[in-house]
Amino acid sequence: MITTRIGGASRPSAGALRLVEGRTSEPQSVDVSDYVRVLAAHCPFLTPSVTRGLTGWTVYEIAGDTWAAEAELFHAGVQAAEWIRPLTTLRHGPLVCENIVLLGGDAPAHRELMAWPHWALKHLYGPVGLMFGKFWTDEEGTDRQGHRIPAPPFSFLTSRCAIRPLDPRFLTDTPDLAQSLATAVDDGRNVFQGLPYEWKAVKKWASSLLSPQRPLPPPKRPAALRSS
Repeated sequence: MITTRIGGASRPSAGALRLVEGRTSEPQSVDVSDYVRVLAAHCPFLTPSVTRGLTGWTVYEIAGDTWAAEAELFHAGVQAAEWIRPLTTLRHGPLVCENIVLLGGDAPAHRELMAWPHWALKHLYGPVGLMFGKFWTDEEGTDRQGHRIPAPPFSFLTSRCAIRPLDPRFLTDTPDLAQSLATAVDDGRNVFQGLPYEWKAVKKWASSLLSPQRPLPPPKRPAALRSS
């Protein structure tokens, strides 16, 4: 069971995510060491974070239907964000990173499960300077320089302090959010102000924030006309 505390009220979950291992910097239920080691070459902040014990891992196993697990993953993300917020002003606060690992099921199921919680969380917490990401088992990707990023051996949702000069570049599909993140200030606000905390209401709100579609590339000119 996940219990989240926002605004002084505890919100228990229904148990669709079974806690396998509570927050730790060195999880035993999943091997993160090799992945973190190779990923550090693509993220200059990762090694200092790990060295100082500021990268946390909480491991869950999917134990219920998608809707219930979605709700609990969202609330686990809120817990991670609220854990980070008061630490960001400390000396090494920008290095704090919290990760929520998902076990059980397969990569497509994990990708589907993380999609809406991730979308809602990054819009709720971007304006106060937090960045959320999602990664699923064997996902292939590249960094800003076009170098291949190692495929993760497990699926996880991550939350960390935003690097304002860099992170807005990851949000080109959501320019309003990119701008909000670039100028973010955590003034201690309740990010749920005016928004019900229940997942059904949050998801409905999040669905109104759908990203605009990328413009289609211009059609290619017929070969016979390309030299004219």
